[in-house]
Amino acid sequence: MTATRADYTQDSIQAHQGLAHVRMRPAMYIGDVYERGLHHLVYEVVDNSVDEAMAGFCTRIDVTIHEDGSLTVLDDGRGIPVGIHKDLGIPAVEACLTELGVGGKFDKGSYQVSGGLHGVGVACVNALSEWLEVEVYREGKIHALRFARGATTKPLEVLGKSDRRGTKITFLPDNTIFKKSIEFSFEVLSKRLRELAYLNKGLQVTLRDERPDEDRYEEYCFPNGIVDFVNELSTSDQVLLDKPVYFTGSAESGESGGRVECEVAIQYNDTYSATLVSYANNIATIEGGTHLTGFRTALTTTLNNWLKENESQIKTKKSKDSDTRPSGDDYREGLIAVVSVKIPEPQFEGQTKTKLGNSDVAGIVQSVVGEYLKAWAEQNPSQTKKIVQKAMRAREARIAAKKAKELVRKTKDALRGGGIAKLKDANSNKAEECEIFLVEGDSAGGTAVTARNPQTQAILPLRGKILNVWKATHERMLGHNEISVIIRALGTGILDDFDITKLNYHKIIIMCDADVDGSHIRTLILTFLFRQMPELIQHGYVYVAQPPLYKIKRGEREEYLLTHERFEARTLEQGLEGSTLVRNADEAEFSGETLARIVVLLDRMNRLANEVEKKQVPFRKYLARRKDGKLPYARVVYPATKKAPAIYTEEDLDQHLKIAREDNLKVWSSTDPLEEREGADVEVVRFTNKHKLEKVLDELEQLGFGLEDYFAPQASDEWEREKLAVAPYVLKDKKHEEEVRGLCALPGAVRDLGQRGVRVQRYKGLGEMDDDELRETTMDPDTRQLLRVNLDDLSAANSIFSTLMGSNVEQRREFIEKHSHEVQSVDA
Repeated sequence: MTATRADYTQDSIQAHQGLAHVRMRPAMYIGDVYERGLHHLVYEVVDNSVDEAMAGFCTRIDVTIHEDGSLTVLDDGRGIPVGIHKDLGIPAVEACLTELGVGGKFDKGSYQVSGGLHGVGVACVNALSEWLEVEVYREGKIHALRFARGATTKPLEVLGKSDRRGTKITFLPDNTIFKKSIEFSFEVLSKRLRELAYLNKGLQVTLRDERPDEDRYEEYCFPNGIVDFVNELSTSDQVLLDKPVYFTGSAESGESGGRVECEVAIQYNDTYSATLVSYANNIATIEGGTHLTGFRTALTTTLNNWLKENESQIKTKKSKDSDTRPSGDDYREGLIAVVSVKIPEPQFEGQTKTKLGNSDVAGIVQSVVGEYLKAWAEQNPSQTKKIVQKAMRAREARIAAKKAKELVRKTKDALRGGGIAKLKDANSNKAEECEIFLVEGDSAGGTAVTARNPQTQAILPLRGKILNVWKATHERMLGHNEISVIIRALGTGILDDFDITKLNYHKIIIMCDADVDGSHIRTLILTFLFRQMPELIQHGYVYVAQPPLYKIKRGEREEYLLTHERFEARTLEQGLEGSTLVRNADEAEFSGETLARIVVLLDRMNRLANEVEKKQVPFRKYLARRKDGKLPYARVVYPATKKAPAIYTEEDLDQHLKIAREDNLKVWSSTDPLEEREGADVEVVRFTNKHKLEKVLDELEQLGFGLEDYFAPQASDEWEREKLAVAPYVLKDKKHEEEVRGLCALPGAVRDLGQRGVRVQRYKGLGEMDDDELRETTMDPDTRQLLRVNLDDLSAANSIFSTLMGSNVEQRREFIEKHSHEVQSVDA
């Protein structure tokens, strides 16, 4: 965006209504008082900073989550005006924070476009915060004021001088308002901030988490804007075009009274689905709107016009249909596109801002896209030919799929589930009270039939692993028996015949074994539902059953455990019952809550040690670098000299990297792909869990244990070996004693005690349970646990599915390598 006028003053701030009902009815303003509403507060503050960036006055936004749960947003914009507001008689910055509907966004001279106009502003954030502090860097001074639950507690004052400019807002959400949690999610904020960086070319956005258990930092800046966005969305599959198609354009809007700016990036890949992401004034329009309508129309019309003029270059199969041109759906197969518009007066449908309603925007976008795409097609005939040929193949597959779909429809009985021999249907015809279990394997399906409540529970056994629909055509998918059976059982139809009102069951429960194969089958079913019936997930109809992996029996008591991690935790609890740890050096004894805390800390330390070892750094050597209670933040390796200095702060690391880049050295970080490591002059390994480890060590020292106690003592000569013949520790209960050579072995020793006298049954599959066990653990609504499948971020979900289920093996390998450290255990 070009910069608007720079005389942003107190007169630019216009009042529309007072602050009312926000604390009494918070959900009316932020959607809810749970996670979504909590993060909405951050977006309101960040939106103000982004508006400054769109106006041409802000280049950087820093977001920081603090240890106490508060959050800061700092920008280098013009700073909120501090002069006295002409109507309210108070400083303009105070008015912005205490009155709803007050802000420069309502003054067209201050902002041409705004992403927060449909929102509620920082006044709402102030009202729903336990406290809020604002600092304004403006006119060479630092201005500050403070609020508590919306009321001014410290009036505007000048703290000192500063040559910087911008606004800094820090707030702590009120825990009397937010019912479930007042903790911010790094992942949720990261997704939104990255998105904003893509949409605002060159804007630098950072996110830092100072909480001890997090200690994370990410920086987002994309010089190519949405082109970089499209490239990221395309990384999982083979692309068709040499580089994304990118163009911008603008036109006057009679409805909005200003210029509408349109920015589009397009790529195609070899898959059969579309990833089409749209925004209006930086707001994700999940439900689309007029801008998306204009884009789709222009894409289809322009490419079909090119086809008409170049038909001799395209080989097509003969068809009985009169219209041999691809449809809009055909051109969208494999399409990856980002469409972003900036509008002076956006009209969003609903408070959630998910659908753009400005009627004239469709025509503007259609005109801009049509003009630029036509020019691109004429200049790049070979690239255009690839797109059109893919669409022609999609059209042929669509016609074949239509015939296959007719066969599916003809075989359907008029009654629900009729004609499906393997389906054991529920007796009730009320969809809202019925649920269907998609069960892995015929044998487990038989047990489930016996275990079910026949009135409301239907059972559909599935044989083997279903087709991976991510890489399959519609024709092949509809010809796959198990998928065809699922479609018929659910009753909604598929593709353009999909009708969610015809769904036969309001709970679709995927029930697979609790092992690797079961996970794969569950993923294949979810892939099918996500790709072909995402509405079922969006409406909350899809669930995953939670069958147990273990049954443990101690005496007459039986207990089912869902995961290996829970099994380890339970055996730890059992091993601690009545146990005592004796330190032989001073005969000190530890038991009860103290011993439990020691074991929990050591168990955590063992996991953190594994993280360090995965970075090819011996844990003993890493701990040896501890100085003044602080562990290294990073290790910088210079392969040529074999030097590897330990770095203790992020600032020191930045200095090392600055020098390296000034010397034109190639730097490789542990977060970069492995193949880029070859030939690197500098290798950086970050120890992201150092704060967690420091916290564990500090607490162990408070309990009387040092680093020397963690490892088993090592003897260098015969005399020391005799001296160490007696173990430093002994773990005992009423019946058993076990030597402990080093505290690192204590959690394992406790678990060994916990499994004595305990009968452990590990279920290899659902078929190993009898009907009573399956009913009690997995199917009975009164005793079972279900996970509901949510779809919060369509583009992110699409990217993950494409990476894991697509055809790009290298991309999948990189993903597994990057995230392998997050896996605690692998059930092989």
